[in-house]
Amino acid sequence: MIKVQNICKTLGTTLAVNDVSFDVTAGEILGLLGPNGAGKTTTLNMLVGILQPDGGTVRINEGNPCDAGTRHYLGIAPQGLSLYEELTAQENLTFLGQLYGLSAGHLRDRVHEMLEFAALTDRRKHPVRTYSGGMKRRLNMAAALIHDPEVVVFDEPTVGVDPQSRNHIFDRIEELKKNGRTIVYTTHYMEEAQRLCDRVAVMDHGRILAMDTLGGLLTTYGGAAIVKGELEPDCQLAACPGVEADRSFRFSTNEPVREVVRLSESGVAFKALQINQPDLEAVFLSLTGRSLRDD
Repeated sequence: MIKVQNICKTLGTTLAVNDVSFDVTAGEILGLLGPNGAGKTTTLNMLVGILQPDGGTVRINEGNPCDAGTRHYLGIAPQGLSLYEELTAQENLTFLGQLYGLSAGHLRDRVHEMLEFAALTDRRKHPVRTYSGGMKRRLNMAAALIHDPEVVVFDEPTVGVDPQSRNHIFDRIEELKKNGRTIVYTTHYMEEAQRLCDRVAVMDHGRILAMDTLGGLLTTYGGAAIVKGELEPDCQLAACPGVEADRSFRFSTNEPVREVVRLSESGVAFKALQINQPDLEAVFLSLTGRSLRDD
């Protein structure tokens, strides 16, 4: 459905995207992660036809996203809200549907469906400027879907929303996936990518550093699990690795459960025990580093 091959883009004197390639199959959600300045936005802009690559190709359902016909396959929910504040939700969706050429009857049905999708039916006649951040984000998603596209790009769709709206957005994205939509999803929230994405691409300095399923990334880049806790007073300190004088302990291992069982069978008694498995954040920091990125 999406095929990106060796795309490059220079902005000014900066090589923003450098030889990036990836495919996204029908019904798949690909997460695109990276620190500020990694090249994600430039990649998305080429993916949806806002920018032309300096080199390489982008194809959506075998078509060029710079062509008007191909763009009908695309829905885009940008991080910057693409809404008219003085119009109501119903007016926003109707206007956008008209731009896509939806006929009167079909447009009326789609506006109704998208208001339900965004849980905004009761507020459909209120100006968007009166909406909360979560309501605007939900309407922004609905606007991207008004023409029922096969491919949808969500760029930071949960920025500034409350937990209820975030959960609603997750449910709706999972619903889109079940209905066969192909999705590219960017976020700075690792737990979102873990929940939603079939595969994750980690990007930095204009390149994709790694791309795999969550399990594959954790195996390759996640590092060891951390086992920590406290021993019982009568337990022999030397029997457990990483023990301090106060009987607290901390050690790393690739097989935490097996190691805890082994220690228990050897006579180690735990007063408190915690196993921290590697997660996507550990993968992200391993690949991109821990330095602050403010640009």
